[in-house]
Amino acid sequence: MMHLTPQIIAGITGGEYIGDGLGRDARITGAVRDNREAKHGNLFVCIRGARVDGHSFANAAFDSGAVCCLAEQRIPNAKGPYVLVGSTLEAIKAIGGYYRSLFKRPVVGVTGSVGKTTAKELIAAALGTKLRVHKTTDNLNNELGVPLTLLSLDERHDVGVIEMGISTFGEMGRLAEMVRPDILVITRIGYSHLEDLGDLNGVLRAKTEVFAYMASDGIAVMNGDDELLRDFDSGMRKLTFGLEKHNDIRAENIRAEGTDFVMCDVVSDVGRFPVKIPAYGSHIAQLALPGVIIGRLLGLTDAEIGRGLLGYAPVGGRSNVAGAGFITLIDDCYNANPNSVEAALTSLSALDGRRVAILGDMLGLGAQTDKLHEDVGAFAARGYVDALVCCGDKACLIYDGYIAAGGEEARYFPEKAGLIEALPRLIKKGDAVLVKASRGMEFEEFIPVLQNMGG
Repeated sequence: MMHLTPQIIAGITGGEYIGDGLGRDARITGAVRDNREAKHGNLFVCIRGARVDGHSFANAAFDSGAVCCLAEQRIPNAKGPYVLVGSTLEAIKAIGGYYRSLFKRPVVGVTGSVGKTTAKELIAAALGTKLRVHKTTDNLNNELGVPLTLLSLDERHDVGVIEMGISTFGEMGRLAEMVRPDILVITRIGYSHLEDLGDLNGVLRAKTEVFAYMASDGIAVMNGDDELLRDFDSGMRKLTFGLEKHNDIRAENIRAEGTDFVMCDVVSDVGRFPVKIPAYGSHIAQLALPGVIIGRLLGLTDAEIGRGLLGYAPVGGRSNVAGAGFITLIDDCYNANPNSVEAALTSLSALDGRRVAILGDMLGLGAQTDKLHEDVGAFAARGYVDALVCCGDKACLIYDGYIAAGGEEARYFPEKAGLIEALPRLIKKGDAVLVKASRGMEFEEFIPVLQNMGG
């Protein structure tokens, strides 16, 4: 880690150092918010949550090797030094921004309404054959997670790949002020967080707050198939990717090898080359393209990029093909909005067997909620599924849209318990089954039930 000590942290945050003189200059080697993750040299950030107050675990963090805590209240009988600040969240953001300024190698920011986590993983994989990459892990893409991610950068890393997730106006600006990306990837402007952002133009406005915090020689890498992104002028160099011919780089001849691999040809003005990605879903081909662009920008050859993409592994709950010999099970429970559900249905439609989609509520869609749920049902009825199963308050509208558009085999369950009880009658041997809903619906409860069918 680049040089950071409790005394420097006190100076950055305007906080009060509390502890003995020896602790002032201790070298900090990363930051954590969970005392169970604390290691020797870490800064432990005391966060007050709805159910747990991190201040109660400060001494446990010291026992695990933390050299300092960041706190917004005094810690009785503290076993080590701490910096007392008005707000630990605001303080860690200030520290993250300062620390980012010390990192002189390229930083890639990744955002978008759909596919940003997958794109981040593909970028890291593409670069990983030649460069030492530090990337966002887990769900650390918000105002607490981003500074913690930044504080894990060090001199060993050649590049940082930082995911940036938002839900309201102003949030991207606060993230970008810390990250200050040299290259910014936007995967798509889609129907997410509409309760706060209103419509697609609001989503675009919120996502593009980032450009105010980029240098004039920064590079924007955007999905050129997205009309709003295609027409958006960031004022800096712009490279587009997608499936359409007008893009700077595009994917052609997309095909699947069962659920194990997606293959395509990457085409640009400099020629074409084949890539093979160990993943399920045709959308993967398009999301791999930012990794190709960035790899080339950072000096990798196409062969090196291709080898890197072969090392990609999906993140839990995102288009994972779960082990289930009785059926082919697609676990896509992590989150859902209309764009991602339609992409998941498109990938499902390419599989062998009877195609069954188990769909739940898509949350956070604001005034357009009813129509967007109905539209997803109508989309599914265009031959993408053989059977539709819906569960949740708003999922009844997916069911209604499916039936109204001519869909035939369909069931609706208001509650998950009823669906779980009915699953053995609904699912048949050899089915390809997609499970998808917003994270708040907790559809992961269905996965072990489906995995154990036929046993």
